[in-house]
Amino acid sequence: MKTKFIFTILVLTSAFIFAQEKVADKFFDNYAYLKAAELYKEAVDNGKDTKHVLTRLGDCYYNNSDSEQAAIWYGKALEQYSSVEPEYIYKYIQTQRSLKNYEAADTWLDKFKSLQNNDSRARKADENNLHLYERLASTKGTLANVKNLSINSNYSDYGAFVHDSTIYFASSRNTDNKIYKWNNEPFLDLYQATISSTDGEQEISDVKRIEFEGVRRSNVHTADAVLTNDGQTMYFSRMNVGKRNRAKMDKQGTVQLKIYRATLVDSVWSNITELPFNDDSYSTYHPALSPDNGTLFFSSDREGGYGQTDIYKVTVNGNNSYGEVTNLGPTVNTEGREGFPFVAKDSTLYFSSDGFLNLGLLDIFKSDYIKDENAETVNLGAPYNSGYDDFAYYIDSDTQVGFFSSNRLDGKGSDDIYQFNVYECKQKVEGIARNSKTLEPLPLTTVQLIDESGKIVEEVTTDEIGQYSYELDCDKTYKILGSKPDYRDALITLETTNEHEKVHNGDLFLIPLIDYNEIVINPIFFNFDKWDIRADAAYELENIVSVMREHPNMVIKIESHTDSRGSDSYNMKLSDRRAKSTRDYLYSRNIAQDRIESAIGYGESQLVNECSNGVKCSEEQHQENRRSKFIIISDTEE
Repeated sequence: MKTKFIFTILVLTSAFIFAQEKVADKFFDNYAYLKAAELYKEAVDNGKDTKHVLTRLGDCYYNNSDSEQAAIWYGKALEQYSSVEPEYIYKYIQTQRSLKNYEAADTWLDKFKSLQNNDSRARKADENNLHLYERLASTKGTLANVKNLSINSNYSDYGAFVHDSTIYFASSRNTDNKIYKWNNEPFLDLYQATISSTDGEQEISDVKRIEFEGVRRSNVHTADAVLTNDGQTMYFSRMNVGKRNRAKMDKQGTVQLKIYRATLVDSVWSNITELPFNDDSYSTYHPALSPDNGTLFFSSDREGGYGQTDIYKVTVNGNNSYGEVTNLGPTVNTEGREGFPFVAKDSTLYFSSDGFLNLGLLDIFKSDYIKDENAETVNLGAPYNSGYDDFAYYIDSDTQVGFFSSNRLDGKGSDDIYQFNVYECKQKVEGIARNSKTLEPLPLTTVQLIDESGKIVEEVTTDEIGQYSYELDCDKTYKILGSKPDYRDALITLETTNEHEKVHNGDLFLIPLIDYNEIVINPIFFNFDKWDIRADAAYELENIVSVMREHPNMVIKIESHTDSRGSDSYNMKLSDRRAKSTRDYLYSRNIAQDRIESAIGYGESQLVNECSNGVKCSEEQHQENRRSKFIIISDTEE
């Protein structure tokens, strides 16, 4: 008899394998990723390692930011199946980058690009670019107070750089200078002004032209000032000059740009020195320094680059000695124009380019190149970028106050400097996790914040009075999932608006699974005249599994009841089969046999209302009688 019983369990267990995947899918769809992963793994252990199961396992860990496990399961899917969707290849690439397996990531990136070329979505590139264009043009989620500086003139003003309380910039406002025929404005000079703060508002005043020792006004451009941290050395761009500081043309009649260095002596910029990596045959300009002043970045159209102008770097050794000039490579440089580099205090590289997808002409981009040479280049979008030239970005990453230059139509001159104070639009959700029946607060409830892609962004635990809070981005949709042992998960959807610092209520009401001496779940349903455990029933029965795992000494008994429709004997047999099928499912989930005292069907013998044979009742009244009960016999603590 025992052998027969074991054989029956094995047969029933194998029948559950097919449903296991569907049950796991329900948990996955409700963001219960760890529970879903457990069930998907069981399916794999039982030989059900389909592409769907393997990629879903990868997603379970990917959405939990577990790159190592995600890489394992995505890797298995890619190894076993040749038709894995591009989304999973891309996620696998991301996990490899996260694990610093850059060579593997690059290999799969090539495969991803190759696959995309043959993918129908690749033919929608123009449409996708339109979506990206619309996103870049939108200021959604980012707030910045942008204003045209009061010190702008009717001529070209650009390239702001701040050191201490002084702003340095280039301007062609000096009408005593000769006219540059390209734009019919005077040649550029460098200027400085004083920045002061009154009632939190910055004011710029006392504008004056910077004088260089031994240099008189002439027909050359001088621009792009950047100072060392001690304020004693300035790097700047200037036209190549010969005798008497006159512009010097090359054989093709072009005046190249060069970078020069000057030192501050008795408040005068003196000792002007040309940097050794300049050349008369190409331009070298737009200097920028790393935060430690150990590296100089610049633009150049020298040979060997990727496009018209590229960004390069060189080590500053001191004593007019510099290291080898190095191109920043294809993650920064394109076939187009890259220039105006700037490195913020937090080591973020900013530059302008027309080689990436943009809003038109030059746009401002940022990159974490200094921390990771493979970092993605990101378009800053509006309001920094427009359909015109936007360039020469500067920001104090401590205060989030900065400047950029643009020739957009609302300016005073041909180029203007714009000041901005940036802050991200943020909102907050505050809530209390409560018992849905008693409304008492539930401390130690796990609350997960889930983004629109289904990824768990953050996880916190409620305090002693059941409270939690999260900071949220504006204009986003979030799911908030509350879970606690012996309670059914609570899931709410929250849509934020574009109102800065708005606070949302996010109370969570968790339904208790234990009610006195019974584990209470939603009704489990069977197909007509059947007792097989369906996927939706298995999903509900997982609540029983969770409670019994939480209480390892708990012993229960199972009762199955029907309504009065059908004969008494038929209902008795059917309910008993369903009770035992329910018991066998719990066995298949490794609930020990001695923890289920009995599984008995009572048919229609224990109705909870007056709907007995021959009594006309509604479907809702009959449903009250169709129930499964999980009665707790004992629950002793060790």
